[in-house]
Amino acid sequence: MRTPVIILNFKAYRESFGERGLALAKICEEVAKETGASIVIAPQQIDLSLMVKEVDIPVLAQHVDPIGEGSFTGHISPSAVKEIGAIGTLLNHSERRLPPEMIKSTVEKCRDVGLETVVCANDIEMGRVAASFGPDYVAVEPPELIGGDISVTSANPEVVSGTVEKVKEVNPNVIVLCGAGVKNGEDVRKAIELGTEGVLLASGVVKATDPRSALLDLAGGL
Repeated sequence: MRTPVIILNFKAYRESFGERGLALAKICEEVAKETGASIVIAPQQIDLSLMVKEVDIPVLAQHVDPIGEGSFTGHISPSAVKEIGAIGTLLNHSERRLPPEMIKSTVEKCRDVGLETVVCANDIEMGRVAASFGPDYVAVEPPELIGGDISVTSANPEVVSGTVEKVKEVNPNVIVLCGAGVKNGEDVRKAIELGTEGVLLASGVVKATDPRSALLDLAGGL
């Protein structure tokens, strides 16, 4: 991914799957081309292949499992995600929390097949632990602010700057992002001022009355 970056997590909102999800993905593509902003989407798994084929911006899975190829019914294979053309995956989102050892093994599996990893962390300490596994990105997101109206950059800027500091101490190559309550360009500007290289958000765009306008505002913050 090119940074600074806006990663839009589609989650499982009604507005973000099927034809509605594709329309949202097209808006993301249009705004990226119009503004030059780096915009990356993470659709539901069922739409992953469709999105890769239909839009010319990077696509992430919302989750993968630490498995190889074989008899793993119901699991999501990193190699399959890579083969359909997705560039990486989110891991350990607050809504899909994983034990540390599973994060570590999943990061390793993804690295083996060439998938980028964005490991979510709920606080500074988890950011430090996540960085020790060598992912490409750590995204700090205090769970109590996810989906809310106040951005982490305003409500708790110390957790953002503190995560940047701890992650860089452990592994200076890991890129730090932040999320939770991010909704506008000012939130993005503050995130970058605090040392991150982008944001991870969902409802601020997916649930917006005008997703295109919301994205344009966010892109302006880059």
